[in-house]
Amino acid sequence: MTQTQSAVSFTGVVKAFGAVRAVDGLDLEIARGETVALLGRNGAGKSTTIALLLGLYEPDAGTVELFGGPPERSVRAGRVGAMLQEARAVPRVTVRELVSFVAGRYPAPMPVGRVLELAGVADLAGRRVDRLSGGQLQRVRFALALAGNPALIVLDEPTAALDVEARHSFWESMRGLAERGHTVLFSTHYLEEADAHADRIVVVDRGRIVADGTGERLRQAAGGTLVSFDLAGLDPDGLSLLPGVRTAEVCGQRALLRCDDSDATVVALAHLGAIRGLEVVPASLDDAFLALTSRDTETV
Repeated sequence: MTQTQSAVSFTGVVKAFGAVRAVDGLDLEIARGETVALLGRNGAGKSTTIALLLGLYEPDAGTVELFGGPPERSVRAGRVGAMLQEARAVPRVTVRELVSFVAGRYPAPMPVGRVLELAGVADLAGRRVDRLSGGQLQRVRFALALAGNPALIVLDEPTAALDVEARHSFWESMRGLAERGHTVLFSTHYLEEADAHADRIVVVDRGRIVADGTGERLRQAAGGTLVSFDLAGLDPDGLSLLPGVRTAEVCGQRALLRCDDSDATVVALAHLGAIRGLEVVPASLDDAFLALTSRDTETV
């Protein structure tokens, strides 16, 4: 991917805090117009990655670029909008006043009325920000991220504290922005949201990317099908060596096999004798996430 095509570029980026490498040799390219989900356990390096992208941290090694230049340049030019979890309510101002103030700091802002509509806070325009509920305040943070009409929108846990209806409205707005060519990077703990709304899912663990692709590709990479059955006296040793099996786990008296070729696995199990309680189901994204972040693995 050439520099002119990239909205975001990380090359060999390292960021350490004492002896802890929060980001450890991270390479990442996000094309203009892509919607990318960033997933990882708590402490995996997601927040540090976002802070590096926004120029809030300097990397100890490697380079971070937005639109072919340093993050600070794009941020100053109003090409980046961010919604961070740490933002606090501003006292004694209304939602419209706050959004108007922030929009006025950018060279080519989005019309305030359009911002309020997209963020779902038009009905709150006259309300004081410090008197809003947690969910309402989250939508105001989204409005502030959109105020400058940014080319790149960075969202850290954007639907936290939102109810089901508000989450649906949020993603409807995000789809509209993506369709108009905005680049979107969001972190989330809702794996179904990543699967439903991202072009790509990037999984970070121990400061490194351990998976990068569509939800379907991640499921296949972590073992596309789960085969489970009752051991019923069957010796579990050697299950991982059966055809099509990637990994084998035993929980109590039940075996769980992650398989690339479940048909070959089931045929091999049949040759071992009667198998009780056999279940064959596609791996979910939750299954893939747990598999990818609970073992040492190469990038997939």
